[in-house]
Amino acid sequence: MANQIQQDQLTRAARRAVFIDGIPVSTLGVIALAFGSNPDQSTAQKAWWIATTIVFTLAIAWVLLRAFRRADEYLRRIQLESMAVAFAAVLVALQVATLLDAAGVVRLQQLAQVILLGGVATWLLIADLRTRLNR
Repeated sequence: MANQIQQDQLTRAARRAVFIDGIPVSTLGVIALAFGSNPDQSTAQKAWWIATTIVFTLAIAWVLLRAFRRADEYLRRIQLESMAVAFAAVLVALQVATLLDAAGVVRLQQLAQVILLGGVATWLLIADLRTRLNR
């Protein structure tokens, strides 16, 4: 019983740490999305968009690395399986967006960033639900 309580506290602490690390990264992703949503960008705007996107990508890698170092084997497995599901969802969504772009329904440029951010949100949601429901 005491071991289970300690494990639950460790899981909550790890989840809280990832949440605290992820808040600035999520904000940075929204900023990158806002910078990249203008189709008629000047050179300076493109440079800001590229720089913000690079920093966003590096921040995601940093949060992932920290989360994996904190996790035990079971949580690492949940994270990797959740990433695999989110990766598949992003691939399917990008394929659908490509077909819609080819049909002239919607431009792929408008959907690509939203799909990628939705994939990250899907991954985090699945990992959180699996962690909460499987303990």
